[in-house]
Order: sequence, then C-alpha cells, then structure tokens
Amino acid sequence: MNAILQKSIPYDPLIARTLPGIQPISMEDWLHRDDAFAAQMARRAELLAGRRDEVLAMDEGARPAALELLALVLAQVYPGARERVRRPDGVEVGIDRDRPLDTLCLLVQEDFCILQKRGDEHVLTGAILCFPASWTLSEKFMRPLIAIHMPVASYDVDVARRVQRLFDGVQPGRPLWRYNALWYPDPELHQPRSVLAPRPASDRVDARYLRSERQSLLRLPQSRAVVFSIHTYLLDRKDLPGVVD
Repeated sequence: MNAILQKSIPYDPLIARTLPGIQPISMEDWLHRDDAFAAQMARRAELLAGRRDEVLAMDEGARPAALELLALVLAQVYPGARERVRRPDGVEVGIDRDRPLDTLCLLVQEDFCILQKRGDEHVLTGAILCFPASWTLSEKFMRPLIAIHMPVASYDVDVARRVQRLFDGVQPGRPLWRYNALWYPDPELHQPRSVLAPRPASDRVDARYLRSERQSLLRLPQSRAVVFSIHTYLLDRKDLPGVVD
C-alpha cells in the first residue's frame, strides 16, 4: 500500500470542538489544494475507473445541482475552461457535462455530497465519494440527514435538529466549515465501512495516522441544493505538532 500523506495541515485538528463546530469561510477559501494533490488525484482516477458504482451515485433529480456545482468549481479553479482543463499536476481532463460528478472527481481533491430538501429534511441525492471515512455511500444514498449520521453516538436528536436548522440557514456565497479528527492504523484513503460493521473506537496511542476531514457547506444559488464537500488530510503522527510517540 502506497501511503498518500500530507506533511502539514492548515489548522490544528487536535483542538476538540463540539458538534456541529461550524465556522464561516470565504468563497476564496472554499476549496483547497495541498502537497498531496497529484497523488490524491491519481487515486481518485483509479477509484472512479475501477469502483465507480461504489464511489458515485446520483438521482436524476440532482442533475441540475450537479451541473451547477461543476460550473461553480470550474469558474473558481479553472476559469475560462470550456472542453478541457490542465490540472496543476499536468494531467488534462475532459469536461463531460453528461457526467458532471465524474468530471468533478477528476478536477479537485474534494469529495462532494449534494443534499436537497425533500419535505422537512435534506436528502443525499448525489455524491462523488472516493475517500469515505468509515461509511458507505450505497447505505446513505437517498437517505435524510439523521439517517446518514446514524449510528454516530454524539449525533443525537438535539444535534440532528441543530444540523437541520443549519442546512436550512446556509446562504449562497457564504460557505461554512468544520473539521474532525480520526485515528487510523493504516493510510488507505478509501475506507468504506458498513453500518453493520461499525468502526472500532479509535486508539490514539496505537494508531499511526491522523485523518482529518475539512468539511464545508455551501448553498447553490439556482438549484438551492446544499453541497457538503470533504477535503481529506492524512498525516503521519510524527508530522503532527505536539504529538509525542
């Protein structure tokens, strides 16, 4: 297994925050590119080619939102792009608007989940999820927020209500972000896990790798869908300041 690691992270993932732990960010800071870009993008292409049904799902009702998201990412990261883009690592990517999530997978490091209001709750109607942290897209697709987060112990009914209010209140052009911190014994980025096989409690003493997801929420102005993006950082514990082996 080839470890794809960052050497640094632009925040301290070990500062604990209570759920949902949300902070505002600017649109300019919505997407990140870091020192693991080329290696992560190669892994994303590999997963998309070999395990597409596991890492991508989209309801047809989410297509307008996916196209809007693609246009937004292109405008921000590859302004002026029409049919093809050249990534910072030199790889050329064709822009396939018939497969917007496939194209997004190959443009940036972030995974994207599209959530649309269905009744009183937001439902996961589309996603490109190459780097799941102990959950499985097939089990969460077309499910509402509270079902997506079960069986997370700290995600109780009160937190569920607050998160739903948060999703309802997200405004276009005013993204929000949070982070988590998870310890893993191996550096694989693609870590799906069924709810029927819950992840053992992380052991900070024995685990070598800290995985932190920089998660953001953004409302798309036309479709009004909420986009949940995930930028995955993975660091060897020796590269974390303040962590003693």
